[in-house]
Amino acid sequence: MPVEELRKSKMMVHLLDALDAGQDIGHYGKLTFAMIARHFMEEDELISYLQKAPDCSETDAKALFQQVQGKDYNPPKRDRILEWQQQQDFPICPDANDPDACNVYKELEFPEHVYEHISSYYAHKSET
Repeated sequence: MPVEELRKSKMMVHLLDALDAGQDIGHYGKLTFAMIARHFMEEDELISYLQKAPDCSETDAKALFQQVQGKDYNPPKRDRILEWQQQQDFPICPDANDPDACNVYKELEFPEHVYEHISSYYAHKSET
């Protein structure tokens, strides 16, 4: 089950549980969730989860999904998550003091094309 796969990440458990409880996880919490969950959930399931946030309508959830999918965003690295967390009240990373926390690349296994996309980005960056 895709949600169970996401539960291998403590941060994603934190976000899933907060959404299930109807909490406002903030803009960057929803963005982080969408950037990661899109690799494990069907579009309808992801949109349904986003809508559990009190400030997220179906239209908002669909727009966020389409933005993330359309731009083919890679899951954010830990540093980016912590940076985003500073810009909102909700703690995206539940244990920011743990240097191993919120590193979804260690906790989850993404489809191969995610890793290929990252490799090609760094190869291109090193050429410039």
